[in-house]
Amino acid sequence: MSNHIGLDVGTTTITAVVVDGQTGDVVSTASAPNDAETTSAEKRKRGLSEWDAVRILRIARNVLTEAVKPGYTVAAIGVTGQMHGTLLVDEECNPISSFVGWQDQRSNESHPDSDTSLIVNFLNAVDQTDPAGKVCRPKVGYLGPTLAWFAAHEQLPNRPFQASFLPDLISARLTNTSPVTDATNAAGSGLFNIVERQWHWPLIDQIQLNADILPRVVPSGSMAGKLAEEWADTGLDSGIPVCVACGDNQASFLGSVKSPEDTVLINLGTGGQVSVSTTSTTVGLGLEVRPHVDGQYILVGAGLVGGRTYAWLRDFYLDIGRSIFGIEGDSELVYQRMTQLASNVPSGAEGLRFEPLLTGTREDPDRRGVIQGIGSTNFGTGQLSRALLEGVIVQFKQLYETAIRTGVRERQVLVGSGNGIRKNRVLRETAEKEFGLKMQVPRHREEAAFGAAMQAMVLEGDRAGLLDAANVIQYA
Repeated sequence: MSNHIGLDVGTTTITAVVVDGQTGDVVSTASAPNDAETTSAEKRKRGLSEWDAVRILRIARNVLTEAVKPGYTVAAIGVTGQMHGTLLVDEECNPISSFVGWQDQRSNESHPDSDTSLIVNFLNAVDQTDPAGKVCRPKVGYLGPTLAWFAAHEQLPNRPFQASFLPDLISARLTNTSPVTDATNAAGSGLFNIVERQWHWPLIDQIQLNADILPRVVPSGSMAGKLAEEWADTGLDSGIPVCVACGDNQASFLGSVKSPEDTVLINLGTGGQVSVSTTSTTVGLGLEVRPHVDGQYILVGAGLVGGRTYAWLRDFYLDIGRSIFGIEGDSELVYQRMTQLASNVPSGAEGLRFEPLLTGTREDPDRRGVIQGIGSTNFGTGQLSRALLEGVIVQFKQLYETAIRTGVRERQVLVGSGNGIRKNRVLRETAEKEFGLKMQVPRHREEAAFGAAMQAMVLEGDRAGLLDAANVIQYA
């Protein structure tokens, strides 16, 4: 067995892990902030999100160099990253546009020839060409609506170019090949038929996009090429195989779950998702079905709650300290104190209930949070902190129950991942109580990068398949 690298190119951090293909031990990790955002103040006011792709490539190179320690032998590389967003590259795979991130709001703007927003026009085109619901409904920031915005504003290049996803650019540049994509990334475009696993040509014709600009779709886990010689300064051997990139949500599921058919996964970082594997494309309210790397699907409930919700409450406490007492608090210490106080309050938060939909839901963006059951004795910092954490888990349990109603069978294993789960034992305890299952947490912390490394194990031949690769996952 050999070592394998998983590279995760996110918009917050870029991380590489070196994983022992026999034991699953993470023998080295390197991470760096992704500081490549170039959005001007004026563009921020419009809700735009633009990034320097060349800078991202440079950070990825530095991270790989740091992860590969002297004497390490690496057999293959897996790549994952932000699955939503848009990048244009020339025939030599050089970026010729900014990377437009998933938070970009430009397709909410009106079409130049009408009063209707571009995203509304796009969704109408989806409804007309996809009555069977085989296309993941796009949102602003997805590749399809962003390309439509470029076309409507005559900002597509006049010379030959190709649209690409960010992680696919990384795999292509590692191997000096043209970008290709797999179903896990392509599904995040709003242009992809997830049942037939090919571009949805009727929609592409309807919105008058040139089909030639879209990358070729290849099977997940296939080889993008061999590592090019110009990456030898990282300490990696040129000629080792590099996987076609996969979406970070799917890589995180792969890198966390040993038994997909038996497991429900809760991931809590800045945001949060509850996910189960499925063979069906049936969805329910609040759920999205995404192609998985194993040829099946993941049913995902991506709640708009998570670490950012807890951060809101922390900021509220900090503001009280500043505005009432004139005290500047330490953010990390406040987090720790909040969790400590919450742990001293019994389950149920003494009757206080918090529905933490501070930014709405995907179906109802105007919905807002609700606090109920306030009494004269239960509206303290501990009760409020515990009620919010319990409210977050309730949201994920409701999404999971919706998945069960679509026909997914109940799971017997609960796995938790992400820093929100690792750092907050009240969240873990609440999840165990709400789901009625003991929670297991992967010993490794970089689940998406670990999942990409598992794909590399299979590509290189150290593991017979993804289920065999899952044997390397260790739970704490």
